[in-house]
Amino acid sequence: MGILYIIATPIGNLKDLTFRALEVLREVDLVVCEDTRQTIKLLNHYQIKKPLVSYFQHSKLSRVEQIIGDLATGKKVALVTDAGTPGISDPGGRLVEEVIKLLSGQVKIVPIPGANAAIAALSVSGFSADKFIFMGFPPHKKGRNKFFDEATTAKYTVVFYESTHRILKALEQLKELAPAKKLVVCRELTKMFESIYRGTAEEILKILESDKNNQKGEFVIVVGL
Repeated sequence: MGILYIIATPIGNLKDLTFRALEVLREVDLVVCEDTRQTIKLLNHYQIKKPLVSYFQHSKLSRVEQIIGDLATGKKVALVTDAGTPGISDPGGRLVEEVIKLLSGQVKIVPIPGANAAIAALSVSGFSADKFIFMGFPPHKKGRNKFFDEATTAKYTVVFYESTHRILKALEQLKELAPAKKLVVCRELTKMFESIYRGTAEEILKILESDKNNQKGEFVIVVGL
């Protein structure tokens, strides 16, 4: 029986790979990854040499068929993303769906948990996380206003991701819709220039606009009640 391991990888600091993940990566037959250039850095750091197969949002059907074929022949396959947990705002979830659909009962799917940017941000937010809503990335255009309406009117703490290109726009929208709400904005979690900003959207906007370096990197935004 083939095995598909869903392996969480570091979101920045390479030391955040778990012992179990390291053990599995050394045992599998191949690694399916979002970007081979990113994954090879991780494998090289731990001196692991494995065949790499790229799988991303716009991968062709033939690539999916190749991975399905490997699993069907009994191979052990690791699925990783560029950073964090596969399937969470990541195309890996669709691959898992296809494996379940086409190889139900023939393949074992095993989670190897670890780093996740949303959970990391919630853990330092100071907001209630007994119940929370994860909203992934806001749409670039269509549906963006609706996204922020939902984020600012939710009954629970909300967490979502935003890119360096749209972080100011996101904060402007939050400022307009919920000027009094408290936010926690995490930038470059676990990396050298990790920064955590707390305050209203207006207060955090002033910090980011004061230095363009504060606008660089990957962001997680947590919206309090």
